[in-house]
Amino acid sequence: MPDGLQGPRSNTASESVRLAWPSEAREIADLQRRAWSTQPNEIAEALLDAIDAVSMADAWHAAIVRPPQARCRVLVAVENGRVVGFATTVPGQDADLDDAEVGQLDELEVDPQAQHRGHGSRLLNASIDTLRADGFRRVVCWISAVDDARRAFLLEAGWATDGSWREIGSDERSVRLKQVRLHTDLG
Repeated sequence: MPDGLQGPRSNTASESVRLAWPSEAREIADLQRRAWSTQPNEIAEALLDAIDAVSMADAWHAAIVRPPQARCRVLVAVENGRVVGFATTVPGQDADLDDAEVGQLDELEVDPQAQHRGHGSRLLNASIDTLRADGFRRVVCWISAVDDARRAFLLEAGWATDGSWREIGSDERSVRLKQVRLHTDLG
């Protein structure tokens, strides 16, 4: 190639998405805590106070080695051997869904320091491929009603709101988060 010109950036082995390894549970927990810390202060504090880092890592380890169902998966985005994002896929969790037909993208997070480098798109695509391979025909996910960036990302990828919403939060109702549900077909 002539000097100064480069071909398209390739998706090399240094940037990939794969199933998580048990030894990565602590990295995933740490990444999740960093992602939670970017939430509005009241929500971040409630999330971070709800579970300590060691318990969170133990929960991730269990999710990787002993998932509650065969179709529950933990995927990681890796860059230069370091976990920079994760996603979880599960059967649909809501009462109005047929969990044999509808899967759920339960979580998708990219390390705040690794965003805007394609990891979110790779995680989303790998999650969709995983859900499709697990036999789901449709997929849903819940996002914060005020997370405009995540909503734009998913809408651009072909998702749409389905009209469902919920509020989640602390039992004493002092911290509440309104969420909307998005969906897409896997056909």
